[in-house]
Amino acid sequence: MRIAVNLYRRFAHLVHEVAKFGVIGVLNFVITIGISDTLHLGLGVGPLTSFGVGTAIATTFSYFANRFWTFRHRDTSGLGREYILFFVLNGVGLLITWVFIGVTHYVLDLHNGIAFNVAQVVGTAAATLFRFWAYKKWVFLPAAAPPVDPHTGLPEAEAEAAPEAESAPEAEPEPVPAGITRRAR
Repeated sequence: MRIAVNLYRRFAHLVHEVAKFGVIGVLNFVITIGISDTLHLGLGVGPLTSFGVGTAIATTFSYFANRFWTFRHRDTSGLGREYILFFVLNGVGLLITWVFIGVTHYVLDLHNGIAFNVAQVVGTAAATLFRFWAYKKWVFLPAAAPPVDPHTGLPEAEAEAAPEAESAPEAEPEPVPAGITRRAR
């Protein structure tokens, strides 16, 4: 029992981040699947296009939910920079999921709703692992990370060490009246 408690204490921050990320992921998944199923199965839009539209809409929700809930304790490096990077990384996640949908639809020639949804679920699971890692590494920086240059999006170079200030000569101790001893500090 003590080992479990110690492990929880050691990884509590990660457990909380993963749990919050998971809640937002479920909501994001419902948005994405709802939109893509409506477009593909209801309106006949292609499978990749319908999933892409659903993902683009859900990504905006996901960014703000993750920035202001899951990773709110992390430094902000500029909402514009974070949002663009978040969209780029979600684009990579979208490509990962498209591979699963494309293989299912075009290679395996499975065109029914069940195959489409299974491909979305499996692809989204693979993409989610990538996104969690990528968001922590590049978007929502740890509090100790160096500031990010707004023009390049890269961490700023640490300022060169300033030359040590010349130390002022030590002041002579004040005289102590006779009969009183000075305490050592």
